[in-house]
Amino acid sequence: MKIKTRLSLYFTSLSIIILLIGIGSVYLSILGILRAEFFSRLKDRATVAAQLYLKADEISQDSLAIIRGQYLEKIPTEVIRIYNSKNKATFIPEKEPHWDERVVERVRHNGYLQYMNGGRQVVGLFFRDNQGDFVVLASAQDMATDIRMRNLLGIMSIIFLVIIVLCFLMGRWVADSLLYPINQVISRMKIIRASNLNMRVDEGKGNDEISLLARNFNNLLEHLENAFELQKTFVANASHELRTPITSIIGEAEIALVKEREPAEYQRVLRSVLFDSERLGNTITGLLELAEIDMDFSRATLTPVRIDEILWELWAYWNEKLALNLLQVEIDNVIDDERSVIVNCNKSLMYIALNNLISNAFKFSNNQPVKCILRTAKNQLNIDIIDNGLGISTEELGNLFKPFYRASNVADIPGHGLGLYITNSIVSLYMGSLSIKANGGGGTVFSIQFPVE
Repeated sequence: MKIKTRLSLYFTSLSIIILLIGIGSVYLSILGILRAEFFSRLKDRATVAAQLYLKADEISQDSLAIIRGQYLEKIPTEVIRIYNSKNKATFIPEKEPHWDERVVERVRHNGYLQYMNGGRQVVGLFFRDNQGDFVVLASAQDMATDIRMRNLLGIMSIIFLVIIVLCFLMGRWVADSLLYPINQVISRMKIIRASNLNMRVDEGKGNDEISLLARNFNNLLEHLENAFELQKTFVANASHELRTPITSIIGEAEIALVKEREPAEYQRVLRSVLFDSERLGNTITGLLELAEIDMDFSRATLTPVRIDEILWELWAYWNEKLALNLLQVEIDNVIDDERSVIVNCNKSLMYIALNNLISNAFKFSNNQPVKCILRTAKNQLNIDIIDNGLGISTEELGNLFKPFYRASNVADIPGHGLGLYITNSIVSLYMGSLSIKANGGGGTVFSIQFPVE
């Protein structure tokens, strides 16, 4: 069953419950009012009967004539009886007792009694007279009320059915209106394929659940698009980068095997093979790191990580690997709040990203000193990694984050062109940004910005 049908049924069911409660309350209220009015009429009839039979000797003839006129205006199906102190019918004879003695005694004891007896309403009054104590009982069936209530019930039933139909149609219309944006999203989803992942669904201008769903779906499309682009680029570039050293190795080996050569020539060939093998190994290592990023990010739980602690770990690593104080770490203008240096991320991936930048800084500056500066501002964490290396031309800055791309002035330096791409991918995963600019004294400055709480 579709959601809009379920919403319509829920809306209709709720309307039925509310209508039944409302109509039932109105019906019972009207019935109670009409019955109360009829009890009042029966009480008046009993009072008139008592005056007619018990007070006749105490009032004037004119008053007695008025009372008789009132008494003659009978209610259909009316029964009136007057019982004396011995609970015997008097003034109005009866062939068989209409009320048993228990009812008469209850009236005598309580002074007044009214109740329902099947479809009839009964009223009893107790009178003291100079002739003795008497009980007057009157009963009748309110046929007019029964007819009115049947007519009212029929009208209410018709109105109820009409309102239920209108509620269902209204619920259907409301559901269609509410779900229209979702239907638009679904229609858009149906035409999105692997070949057109650049398409996006309309997010609307609101902040409701449907807009949130559309935004999250667009984020998913963006990740998928990036993944597909990465796959295409990876296959194209990886095949080229892997084939080149392999072809070189095979070529060198075939040439060396053509004829006998001098030991020096064999050493040259082996050095060439070793160089190409190292290049191949570096490329495979970079590709494995790239695969590790995708795998770790998809399954790792984000945790609060202190960036300053990672920088000090890298400081210890590189100063032990190269020489003391070649990597300089400066903590500058840090807000006195631990949260200002914390980023929600995967610590291993963040270590890889920062280590790639520091490694490149040493490699392309021939192991000259590298400075790493950590700064904090309001809701922002900044990391600058400054080297004194070869620098990068302005024309090539836009290509540095592409996989397997290498600047023209570092062709003689070993590398595989994946480090900056990997670093930028990791920084982007944690809502950060990576930028590059020339160092005023020569070299390059890599700047990372992360939003923090």
